[in-house]
Amino acid sequence: MTGPQRIIAVRHGQSAANLAFQESIGVPLFYEPGDDEIALTELGRAQAAALGRHLAGLPPEEAPEVVWCSPYLRARETWRLAERSRGGPALPVSVDARLRDREWGDLRFYNLAALEQRYPEEVARMLAQGEYGYRPPGGESFGDVAARLREFLADLAAQAVGLRVLIVAHDSVVLMLRHVIERARDADLAAVDAHAPIRNASVSTWAAANGSLELVSFNEVGHLG
Repeated sequence: MTGPQRIIAVRHGQSAANLAFQESIGVPLFYEPGDDEIALTELGRAQAAALGRHLAGLPPEEAPEVVWCSPYLRARETWRLAERSRGGPALPVSVDARLRDREWGDLRFYNLAALEQRYPEEVARMLAQGEYGYRPPGGESFGDVAARLREFLADLAAQAVGLRVLIVAHDSVVLMLRHVIERARDADLAAVDAHAPIRNASVSTWAAANGSLELVSFNEVGHLG
């Protein structure tokens, strides 16, 4: 067998941006902090701790042995708090830029209401092309995220042979991991909408079987109470 024995992918806990965008639905919002420096909320920190307790309770044959993490603060903070709650020896951690969130480029500071006000032509283009095919100016489409995750998984197959891997990242990464692992065509990207939204601190698991990775569970949050 080549590649990981198991992949557990988690989304970070609730971030300050998640909360700000949630509270401003329908109201224009300009959110200034850079995407890589957004921290967790108090709820997000509690979710990260609950995630750690969940990982600590996994059977030994399912518990992660190594960690790959997004470089963004909210993901790194999620793992730091989860590891503290999990207890036991620290796991080896690799930070990989390919696990960063989808980049929105010139539109990264705005919620939908603000985009409709400032960049109505981009909103029209997004509606015409579909959320998953749309590439904002200076940013990425979901197809771009899928491309970097294919490269990441190819490297992971060589670096984590037989290991149980935990990935701590973002909603776009978890969605595209499912798309890539299932070897779906990028022409069918809109189909991933059936699996959204990916919830904060959710857990999605794949296990090696019959020479490939098979989905065990997806977007689970029962551990959050």
